[in-house]
Parts: sequence; structure tokens; C-alpha cells
Amino acid sequence: MASISVDRNKCIGCRLCENSCPECFEIGVDGIAKVIATECKSCNLEEVAASCPVEAITVKNKWS
Repeated sequence: MASISVDRNKCIGCRLCENSCPECFEIGVDGIAKVIATECKSCNLEEVAASCPVEAITVKNKWS
């Protein structure tokens, strides 16, 4: 299990995280990404975080 967070002050609502992993991210009515699940079997959350153009996503493995 991982701890995922989105820095609301950094997020620009580009939808890259939501498009990459709709199982874990969605864009809220305010246009900012939010975490909707902390586990995903279909994507690599570290890669999704690394693809964020403003580095708004943080993923920490529970074991680290």
C-alpha cells in the first residue's frame, strides 16, 4: 500500500494523472486533482507522479 498525496497549491489540473490512472486520481469540480484510491493494479504510481509537470504528486510506499 502507498501513501499518495496531491499538493493542491501546485496542481494545475492538467489531467495527466487522471488520464494515466483513473483508478487513483480524478479532477474535482474545483479543477484540482484528488486521490480517490491508494492502490492500483494497472499502473505504476511512481511513474504517474514522475510524469506530473509541476511535481504535485507524492507517493510514499508504506514500507519505506
